[in-house]
Amino acid sequence: MEGVQRSGVYEVELARWTELVGQGTHNAVLGLSEMVGVKIRVTALDLKEIPVRNAADLVGGAENEVVVIYLGIVGGATGHIMLVYPINVAFGLVDMLMGEEIGTTQELGEMEASALQEMGNITGSFFLNSVADNTGMQLMPTPPTVMIDMAGAIIDAALAEIMVERDELFAMETVFSTDIRDITGTLLVLPTAEFMDVMLEQNRKYARVQW
Repeated sequence: MEGVQRSGVYEVELARWTELVGQGTHNAVLGLSEMVGVKIRVTALDLKEIPVRNAADLVGGAENEVVVIYLGIVGGATGHIMLVYPINVAFGLVDMLMGEEIGTTQELGEMEASALQEMGNITGSFFLNSVADNTGMQLMPTPPTVMIDMAGAIIDAALAEIMVERDELFAMETVFSTDIRDITGTLLVLPTAEFMDVMLEQNRKYARVQW
């Protein structure tokens, strides 16, 4: 889309989506704090719009091994949510979730994956509840899946549908801070073209009702 004059509608779409993702991310971290009983703060939010083909660059490149918690978005519209972490960061998350000392987790077995799935379920639910509350849409996450693989393989599979419809995607890089450590990960929120259309239409209706 480089070199193409973007319409006013597009700018409204981007501005609105930026607002919703920011609010949703803060809400998701609130849910995560409640889940683990540890105060977690969002210390940095960086919403980027990037070419779909460059998505893996957000997490260190296509050959970088990562842990991904994946959830689909269903209901009034469809899309994808992916929480992407370097393996060592994911191990630290498991330690936090399970109340272990940092450095305890060295591999992801069934119990560790289950902890990350629950984290994904809480994060996705709180995120989508925030978007739903601000648009009037009904949105739900699918059951989470935890995957370990090269970033390119995982992300390309999830983006196949998006790549047909859009040249770009929205990615939120987040830094979570606890009293113990910072946790850096990438929250990929991947709306389909249908999602964006429905979101804008629902937002207009919701705004009129609120007015």
